[in-house]
Amino acid sequence: MRVAVLGSTGYTGMALLRILAGHPRVGTVIAASSSRAGQMITDIDPGLAAALRSKSNGILVDVKSVVEAEPEVVFSALPHLTSARVCEPFLGSTVVIDLSADFRLPDSALFARAYGEPPPREDLQLKSCYGLSEWHQKEIRESDIIGNPGCYPTATLLPLLPLARKGLIQGKVVANAFSGISGAGRKESINLLFTERTENINAYNPGTRHRHWSEIHYHLSRSGKQLQLLFTPHLVPIKQGLGVTTSCTLREGVSAEAVEAALKEAYGARPFIRLLGDRIPETRYVRNSNRCDIGWHVEDRELLLFSAIDNLVKGASGQAVQNMNLHFGFDETEGLRIYGEF
Repeated sequence: MRVAVLGSTGYTGMALLRILAGHPRVGTVIAASSSRAGQMITDIDPGLAAALRSKSNGILVDVKSVVEAEPEVVFSALPHLTSARVCEPFLGSTVVIDLSADFRLPDSALFARAYGEPPPREDLQLKSCYGLSEWHQKEIRESDIIGNPGCYPTATLLPLLPLARKGLIQGKVVANAFSGISGAGRKESINLLFTERTENINAYNPGTRHRHWSEIHYHLSRSGKQLQLLFTPHLVPIKQGLGVTTSCTLREGVSAEAVEAALKEAYGARPFIRLLGDRIPETRYVRNSNRCDIGWHVEDRELLLFSAIDNLVKGASGQAVQNMNLHFGFDETEGLRIYGEF
């Protein structure tokens, strides 16, 4: 299989290249970067040298060269509002797995609220599918445009959806998320300097202000239950990893056993979900894996949910490859790590 990665020089693109280099179904990897076309991949990321030797000529190419290569899958790790436009030559002719927000939200008003303008390909919003792998396998298999979820929505929605869809929770949902610095992307910013981030934690865009609020709100609301969402992200001084603590209220008569049963029914057979019960997940145990660890704690009618993922893997590149596996009927785990590091 020939695959291409657009935006290969960002953190997500580099993580994708590493996963695809070891994927048994991938024979050719085309690494693209319009701004650095012609440069050697090893000039950008020396760590990829040996991994890609048998699958790539080692040179970054432009989008025109990708079109000429006719890949079977295009992964786009480009910025929001740019990705859909750059992917134009591939739409309708190849499978596009978009890691930006351009195909995540069918609701144009919510998209505009989050990103300041309508979706760049509004005509294709209803033809694309949301690539939350554990919940949309059928649509992922059938769609040629897959909108890969954001890292915050992935870690927030996975514990919530089984409970919301069974009507076990009500009222206000308060999610506090904590992300490593790589979640902000590979860019020059004073706020991301080591001396600014080390020994420092801060919240930003609280309540309903963060752009991922729209994505979480939309897909949570599809459960059919009216839930008020408050979402507050925090930046913490680690390279990668993402944890979410969510509090919500159980409906009258819902027990801790019912919560556990709903989560086990949804995820008991899912290879990339580990249910921990009353244990609290830690980001170090999912690092560099495609796994989401979920824990929970019940006090009276108050429920606390805990989840942890690697924001660069399950929150981006790993889930994108998981969606490729699902689409083509491969084993869901091919090329992906279930175990983490410590």
